[in-house]
Amino acid sequence: MPAVIVIGLWHWVGFIACVLVFLALDLGVLHRQAHVVRFREALTWSIAWFTLAMLFALALKPLRGGGESIEFLTGYFIELSLSMDNVFVISLIFSYFKIPGRLQHRVLFWGILGALVMRGTLIGLGVALIVRLQWILYALGAFLIYSGAKMCFAGTEVEPAKNPILRLTRKLYPVSPGLDGQKFTTVWNGRKALTPLALVLVLVETTDLIFAADSIPAIFAVTTKPFIVFTSNVFALLGLRSLYFVLAGAIGLFRFLKYGLSLVLVFVGVKMLIDPHARQPLWFQYDIPDGAALSVVLGIILVSITLSLIQSRKTAVDKPPFGEGG
Repeated sequence: MPAVIVIGLWHWVGFIACVLVFLALDLGVLHRQAHVVRFREALTWSIAWFTLAMLFALALKPLRGGGESIEFLTGYFIELSLSMDNVFVISLIFSYFKIPGRLQHRVLFWGILGALVMRGTLIGLGVALIVRLQWILYALGAFLIYSGAKMCFAGTEVEPAKNPILRLTRKLYPVSPGLDGQKFTTVWNGRKALTPLALVLVLVETTDLIFAADSIPAIFAVTTKPFIVFTSNVFALLGLRSLYFVLAGAIGLFRFLKYGLSLVLVFVGVKMLIDPHARQPLWFQYDIPDGAALSVVLGIILVSITLSLIQSRKTAVDKPPFGEGG
């Protein structure tokens, strides 16, 4: 059996370089001209990004072992499932600011690029804290259980007027009343100003930061290996843009998805709390195998999506035709 390779600086550099090449190809060649991303195009890209993630997982198995391959897949599916809630919020933001479909891809592109930098920083800080303060895993586990319970009862609202970062941005920079094509800045009243598209970008970035507060601790329940945490996050984020255009128009059909996502958060929070590998174990310990954790996460998401589609179909059948009824 070949020796397991050691993840070094060149692996990080090579992975990040490949991601930057894909992103440059995306914006500089495939989406150089603004256009509405249709369902078929979005589905094709979603399948492409999913395939790349699966190929990466397959490559990890001979290079780093089956354990890390399973950890990557579990982290990837946790990230991908939690990002579905992010899709709904982004859809509300675009609707609130009345952003045309042809400009939405550009906002998502730069939003994802900024999210990669922010999440990379958060992952680095998280790993450093866990190494020095092992007990923080229990705090993160409790936080995930709280977040999961809160998600069940909290509504999804977008109120830009109450967003503190957006209000600060408006105070620091003038904002033009209308869009100027794909530009984030323009000249208004003889001075340089931000366009509403820039405000949408700020909101998308802050929204991702809020969602990262749940998703990154959730992956730490699976593994604390920085390369696995980072790569699973990156692949999920890269697929988020195309996933948005696939799901945005039909996100209302997934009425039970929120409850599935809350169960996922509670599950990974409990897994983190009872992990027997912790240096300071709690009174109750149980080792949930990575393969079993992956199965549970996928099972919860699939069941919640299936129930949602069944309920939506039943509602459509029971709804009387237009003009009928009292």
